[in-house]
Amino acid sequence: MIEYDRMNDTEKAKFIEKEYTQNKKSFQDVAALSNTYANKIRRDAKKFNIKIRDKSEAQKNALQSGKTKHPTHGTKRTSETKQKIGMSVLQSWSTINEQELNIRKQKAKLNWENKTEEEKKYILNQANTAVREAGKTGSKLEKFLLEKLLADGFVVEFHKEQSILNTKLQIDLFIPKLNVAIEVDGPSHFAPVWGDQALNKNKKYDDKKTGLIIGKGLFLIRVKQTRDFSKARGSLIFQKLESLLRDIENNNISQGKVLSIGDE
Repeated sequence: MIEYDRMNDTEKAKFIEKEYTQNKKSFQDVAALSNTYANKIRRDAKKFNIKIRDKSEAQKNALQSGKTKHPTHGTKRTSETKQKIGMSVLQSWSTINEQELNIRKQKAKLNWENKTEEEKKYILNQANTAVREAGKTGSKLEKFLLEKLLADGFVVEFHKEQSILNTKLQIDLFIPKLNVAIEVDGPSHFAPVWGDQALNKNKKYDDKKTGLIIGKGLFLIRVKQTRDFSKARGSLIFQKLESLLRDIENNNISQGKVLSIGDE
């Protein structure tokens, strides 16, 4: 065992740098290697201007090394508990101030910029594949709303072609009893995710689709999805959607209208 107290300052600095910074050991582990105590190693680390890990980094290292286990690892939560956690997270994001929001955005941007070109390419390919698959089978939000509507007792046609004014249109969710068409519009419907040309094409198609649906005398509810799907956000959207459907059911809204809700 290395005797820490027998080292000079240069040797101590190199020792702490190697074991704490490079090998990512804790102060307690470094102390155990050199027959001393953790607080002494910590004080000397400060003295030698060695960067001390914050709590988050320390926890991450402990988890990666297997020294500790994640407190929720293996824990099974009920849907109700997951919903409460999701709503809590959503609430914290909705009350965050502009300065903190900008800090988080900058961190996310920096994290992306620090990725290798190979990592970026892989992530973008995965995203493209997911978007194409969602177009065929429905997005997570569409499936979530379908599940909620069915549980509420509505009969729903999902991604079924509708013959409207001699044109076959595939509507995301259609409720025959109420003559309600529901379209879930992801970012590519209002932002140049795939470029300006693709956005203009999507907008023209959406306008045509809106005209055909309204021309048939149906209700059209457009759901604007600006953020990644989560059950918490999905639940908020469904509450808005359910309220509109009840108004339609009670004849509080005239036919042939475009109604909009979003995840803001």
